Amino acid sequence: MSKHVFLTGPPGVGKTTLIQKVSQALKSSGVPIDGFYTQEVREGGRRTGFDVVTLSGNRGPLSRVSPSSDSSASTREYRVGQYVVDLVSFEQLVLPMLRNVNHGGDTEKRICVIDEIGKMELFSQAFIQAVRQTLAGSGTVVLGTIPIPKGKPLDLVEEIRSRKDVKVFNVIFRGHGLLSPGFSAVTRLLINLCLKY
Repeated sequence: MSKHVFLTGPPGVGKTTLIQKVSQALKSSGVPIDGFYTQEVREGGRRTGFDVVTLSGNRGPLSRVSPSSDSSASTREYRVGQYVVDLVSFEQLVLPMLRNVNHGGDTEKRICVIDEIGKMELFSQAFIQAVRQTLAGSGTVVLGTIPIPKGKPLDLVEEIRSRKDVKVFNVIFRGHGLLSPGFSAVTRLLINLCLKY
């Protein structure tokens, strides 16, 4: 039986928006919830990177477009396409939150939002370990996002897809997208799945 809920789909389809709506609804219902989501950073109408935003309101850089003139970086750079990942910032924001979720008592059910488990986040071995611990926690339900399969498989993503306690929903864009009546129905479904445990 599924315990954890993951959304997948192409970039820009609305996975993070769904996660935010469900998180707000759960929080306003008094359900213990913590976690993070990623948000685009735009300057002058152009995407320049991504930030990590925790549900408690902390924010920090996940990645930024690499300046083309900075080709002689003396420290190790983690890159995905044109973006340089700020692993230190990511780990400082996310790891304490995941440790906190994992060290809560198993008697109180908690929802942990993890948006997303993608290439940038997977440079962190400590994050991979923390995600595995969170998925194994008996009192925690994970509501997360994973990328659609593309190119070389990501080990942790494939591991999540194959878990018997995970239900993966493919988010697709139809009609008016997130403004359609179906969006409210999907939001309610996700809330009910999270509250089931």
